[in-house]
Amino acid sequence: MTEAISVRTITPAEHLAFLRTLPSASFLQTPAWAQVKREWHSESLGWFSGDRIVGAALVLYRRIPRSKRSLAYLPEGPVIDWDSDDLGAWLDPMAAHLRKRGAFGIRIGPPVVTRRWSAAQVKEGIAADTVTSLTELPPTERSRTGAAVLSQLRELGWRCQSVAGGFAAGQPQFNFQIPLAGRTPDDVLKGMNQLWRRNIKKADKAGVVVTVGKGPEDLAAFHALYAHTAERDHFTPRPASYFTTMVDALSTEEPDRITLYLAHHEGDLVAATIAIRVGTHAWYSYGASSTEKRDVRGSNAIQWRMITDAMAAGAEVYDLRGITDTLSSDDPHVGLIQFKVGTGGEAVEYAGEWDLPLNRPLYKAFELYLARRG
Repeated sequence: MTEAISVRTITPAEHLAFLRTLPSASFLQTPAWAQVKREWHSESLGWFSGDRIVGAALVLYRRIPRSKRSLAYLPEGPVIDWDSDDLGAWLDPMAAHLRKRGAFGIRIGPPVVTRRWSAAQVKEGIAADTVTSLTELPPTERSRTGAAVLSQLRELGWRCQSVAGGFAAGQPQFNFQIPLAGRTPDDVLKGMNQLWRRNIKKADKAGVVVTVGKGPEDLAAFHALYAHTAERDHFTPRPASYFTTMVDALSTEEPDRITLYLAHHEGDLVAATIAIRVGTHAWYSYGASSTEKRDVRGSNAIQWRMITDAMAAGAEVYDLRGITDTLSSDDPHVGLIQFKVGTGGEAVEYAGEWDLPLNRPLYKAFELYLARRG
C-alpha cells in the first residue's frame, strides 16, 4: 500500500459495514461488543488509505484508579492487514491517535495464528510422561505470517503479555478448533474419537432433544444451569444481566450472531450453551451442564447440534475457545483439553496479547496495580 495510512474515529455503522466485507472477524471486535462491556468506555476506529477504509477496531478504554488516563484495549484486534511487511505503517498512527485520547498504554491481541497441533499429537502428548506442555511438541504447522508479526511487534517496541499456561491477561493464547471448510457433517463425525461418536449416538438413543432457545425464560433457564455448573466446578459465574445484555446487543447487530441452545431429557434441562458466529467463524462461548443425568450425554448432543448448525450457516471454523498449554496428566485443566481433543480438531496458538507503553511511569504503576490484584 503506497499511500500513507491514517486512523480516525468512525461510527459503529461504518465499523459494522467494513466487517461485513470480510469473511470474518472476532466477535470481540464487533461494534455490539461495546454494549456488552458497558463498564469500559469505547470507540470505533477506522484505518484509511485516502478515503477508503482498510481496517477497523473496537477500542475499550479502562481508566486506572484516581486518574483520567486509560489503558486502550483491542481484544483480538485490530482488524487490519496483518500480512503487511510494514506493521508500523498500521500501528504507529493508531498509537498516535490513542495517545491523544489519553491512553497511557495500548493492549492488542493480533488475530494471527502462529502454530497448530493435530488432535492426535495432543493425545500422544498427554499420554507421554515426558511431555508437560503443548509447546514441547513439534507443530504440524508454523505460520510464516505469525512469525513475521511477532518479530515486527518486538522491533516496534511492543511487549508480549503471555503468562505460564497460555492464558494471557485477557484472551487465551491457545484455542481448540475444528476445521469445517470443505467437509461434510459425516466427515467431521468420522474425525471424532470413538467416545465422542458413541456419546452422540447414546444421547440420541436416550431421547435427548436439542432446541434453540427463544426469549427471556429460556435465557433464565440457561443461567440457572450455568450458576449450578459454576458452583460445582468452582468458578465465579457472570450475573444474569450480563447474558441478557449480550444476547440483546449481538442479536440486534445481526439476527443470527448469537444463539442459545438447550438440551432436554424427558423434560429436564441437562445442558445449555451459547454460540456466536461472525461470518465463517463460529464460537462455543458459554456452556452449562447438570450434575444429574450426565449419563444421557447432553453435552455431546448439544455440541454436535452447534457444529452442524455452524456448518449449515457456512462456517469454516468451529472454535471451542481456550485451552491451557499443559499436557501433564495430573493438571486439573487436562480434562477440558481431553474433552475438546475428542472432537478431532486441532490446537491453535495465537500471537497472544501485546502491550505498548505510551507513558512509562503510568504504565509501570498500572503493572504494579495489576500485580497487587493478583
